[in-house]
Amino acid sequence: MARILVIEDERDLLKVLDFNLRQAGHEVLSAMRGREGLQLAKDHRPDLVVLDLMLPDLAGTEVCKVLRKDARTQAIAILMLTAKGEEVDRVVGFELGADDYVVKPFSIRELLLRIDAILRRARGEREAGLPIEFGCLRIDREAYRVWVEKKEVELTAIEFKLLVLLYDRKNRVQSRTALLDDVWGIGADITTRTVDTHVKRLREKLGPAGDYIRTVRGVGYRFAETPDEADE
Repeated sequence: MARILVIEDERDLLKVLDFNLRQAGHEVLSAMRGREGLQLAKDHRPDLVVLDLMLPDLAGTEVCKVLRKDARTQAIAILMLTAKGEEVDRVVGFELGADDYVVKPFSIRELLLRIDAILRRARGEREAGLPIEFGCLRIDREAYRVWVEKKEVELTAIEFKLLVLLYDRKNRVQSRTALLDDVWGIGADITTRTVDTHVKRLREKLGPAGDYIRTVRGVGYRFAETPDEADE
């Protein structure tokens, strides 16, 4: 779960974004004006800002500049939303420090995928070089190695990617379709049964740590919030 600030002056779109981000498990803050959004960013330090460029009081580009100059907010990820899709507009956005740029109208599904990608990147940069320790499970992202109860477990590239993705989104339910998109890639010519097969094999290889991957009947899978949950 991440804390996400949405700065958007279209009330209906703001409601849609708020609903879908909450459904995805995020905490959401919202503002309809640039200055209000800047204050919320300084007070609450969100993980990511979804920033509309056409705001009534302060241009989104100015909001972005202020966020990047202030030591309290300069590390916050920024995803820009705009009706302008010209290459020069995208270049300006990236030069100002935006992490991604989405042109209106857009697919909510695509936006959520882009947000997840930004958050994973940011999280990975913070944790670079630091192995994951979770109960009897240890994961070294950099070396692509996994241990259970101090014994190394051999995983395929897909199994490793699936494990890390579930861990990064722990306690958030991931549908089979979402896992297909994020692990195998959008448009992969495979069925959701492939996800079940890989999860089954992954659990078997992980032994006692396999219980950390929980089944949510009729929906998909989630990684346990704490190691103790597997014993419940």
